[in-house]
Amino acid sequence: MTQRSLAVVSAGLSQPSSTRLLADQLAAATRDELVRRDSEVRLHVVDLREYAHDVVNNMLTGFAPAALREVVDTVTGADGLIAVTPIFSASYNGLFKSFFDVLDKESLVDRPVLIGATGGTARHSLALEHAVRPMFAYLRSVVVPTAVFAAPEDWSDGTADGALRGRIRRAAAELADQIERRPPTGGPADPFALTTDFLQMLGRGDDAPVS
Repeated sequence: MTQRSLAVVSAGLSQPSSTRLLADQLAAATRDELVRRDSEVRLHVVDLREYAHDVVNNMLTGFAPAALREVVDTVTGADGLIAVTPIFSASYNGLFKSFFDVLDKESLVDRPVLIGATGGTARHSLALEHAVRPMFAYLRSVVVPTAVFAAPEDWSDGTADGALRGRIRRAAAELADQIERRPPTGGPADPFALTTDFLQMLGRGDDAPVS
């Protein structure tokens, strides 16, 4: 059985949050799809509202506090990413964008990503295509074709209705496909790991005599 990790980032600001609700349902559907394909899945859910001050401090100082550093390592070391934001003024909210701004620009290259969003009206759904998807394209992530938007009318007593449920399942299957095509990540890259041995660092080849 293959071990897989899935990071889920929710940028909802309220409590409870429809953004977190959508993130949880996308995560559950993706986990179930991977389990069905004989993978063991570890879910890591990140509520960005809990790290808002740390994100701002990181942007001001250039250094991530310990709690945020752990979150960054979790997100960048996952086999797949689900990223969900509320739509404000026809785009992602500031917390969502700020979090991804503090990541190393190479950290999500070729990483499978499922994007989702919530908003007060279905008219905001195109923000996924003109704002969220291009951001991950800049990061050179692999964004699955189906983006999932949820408006208030898509929910019934906290449960996705038929159309939304179908989009969630389709997007989850697409993300599972992309994750399966790649070997397990094994976690974030160690920034202190040596890529050459000590002699090479000193400019000596394998055959150079050691004095």
